Parts: sequence; C-alpha cells; structure tokens
Amino acid sequence: MTRKVTTVVILMLAFVFSLGISGAFAQESTPSSKPATQDNPSPVEAYRLDFSVNEMEDGKKINTRQYSMNLNGNDGNDIKIGTRVPVQTSQEQYQYIDVGTSIFGRLQARDGQLRLEVRAEISNFAIPDQGQGHDSRPLIRQLKINASTIALLGKPMVLGSVDDPNSKRQFQLEVTVTKLR
Repeated sequence: MTRKVTTVVILMLAFVFSLGISGAFAQESTPSSKPATQDNPSPVEAYRLDFSVNEMEDGKKINTRQYSMNLNGNDGNDIKIGTRVPVQTSQEQYQYIDVGTSIFGRLQARDGQLRLEVRAEISNFAIPDQGQGHDSRPLIRQLKINASTIALLGKPMVLGSVDDPNSKRQFQLEVTVTKLR
C-alpha cells in the first residue's frame, strides 16, 4: 500500500472507531411528588421512535429509508444494519469497518418534558464514477447527524439535514415519537 492510501485508511478507521466510543449517560429519575418505592414504583412509559432518512433533490423526496424502535422513557436503544468490510492495514493484518446504518435514540423525562437524543450514522460505498483516480479499493461515503431536542409526541420532526458534496442532493433525518399504551 502506498503511504497516501495507508494514511487515508488509518484516518477512516480512527473516525469510524471514534464514533463507536460513546460516553455513559447518567440515568435520571422521573420527577414526581412521591418517591418511588417497592410498594409504589414509578410507572414505566413506553414509546416508539419512527425514523425516516429522506433523500431530497431540488426539494423533492426521491428516496426514503424507514427504521423504528421501541424504548422506555429514561432509556436508550439502537438499531444497527450493515456489513463489516475487511481493510488490509499491513501485509497480514486486517481491520474491519462497519458500513451501513446505525441509529441510537434515548428519551429522558425531565421537568414534565421528554428530551430526545439521537445519533445517526449512515455510510455506503461510493458508486464507481465517484471514485475517480482510485484503484480497486472501495470509497466509503458517510453522513452523521447528532441531535438533541424536546420531543413533540405524534408530530414528525426533522432532526438534521446534510448536503451531499458530490451532488445536488440533501439528506434529512426525521423522527416521530409516539407514546405506546
């Protein structure tokens, strides 16, 4: 491998692995007038998060990917779909890069409001004509959106959007939070 390719691979690996490292989140109890005891436990509320990753071009949706997860209030869950791709780092060593979709969602009840925290990363292989000047090694494109906001139950909310630097397309991450019974 040339030095330039080795450097690019190492930087990509460092970036991907740094995304996997997340700090522990302290759990906070739901505020109530009575403290939770074994005789009077605080009720657990369940929610569904429906995510849409919308691909837009000239203001029109041209593609949508949908993902859903159920979780309890003051808890977090994640969805991960993808492929582990081996990348040679030296003559006999390989590192694996995760390529696909990863979404983490957490809801925290605080002061009568529902705080929503989302981390989403979507990566895929670049189409061959976007890999100009590269040899047979795959080019990986990725987008990442981290967002924190107050959840509005039952209403779709755009958490973030990013422009594709190689086209006139834009990607939006949208979520709808629904309270389950």
